[in-house]
Amino acid sequence: MFGKILKKIDTIVTNIEEWTLFIIVMGALLSLFANVILRYGFNYTLAWSEELVRIVIIYSTFVGASVAVKQRAMIKIDAIVQIFPKLKSGLTFYSNILMLIFACMMVYFGYKMTHLQFLTNQKTIIMQIPLVIIYSIMPLMGVMVFARTVQVMIQDIRAGFSK
Repeated sequence: MFGKILKKIDTIVTNIEEWTLFIIVMGALLSLFANVILRYGFNYTLAWSEELVRIVIIYSTFVGASVAVKQRAMIKIDAIVQIFPKLKSGLTFYSNILMLIFACMMVYFGYKMTHLQFLTNQKTIIMQIPLVIIYSIMPLMGVMVFARTVQVMIQDIRAGFSK
């Protein structure tokens, strides 16, 4: 019962992550395409387009980190594992612990940065978006990276028991 609920929540969160990435990247591509057409076709430029793309790069990086952890697609050096295959489970566990520490740092420092933006009430130059909205992605995705790493660790432990 509890496993079915967790699986349903995982499916919902995965869909939200993937659709968020799709929508924001498509929005950025469309705005860049329009900007290129206007710049070279009509000698006019959209000032907000480049700012939007910068925000999309920030968001897609952090949301993509959560997706990459779930799909086990994080960049890693596995030369030691190739030389000593028996160390794979231990090194994977160590790597996951480091990822949990990194996720905690993302939450802590992301919260501090977000809180500072909230106190100073700064906004982006052209689009006038409050920076607290942009900075808030960091602690939120820190929580998601932490949850996804725990999820991967549980899958690894279950796979180890089933051998």
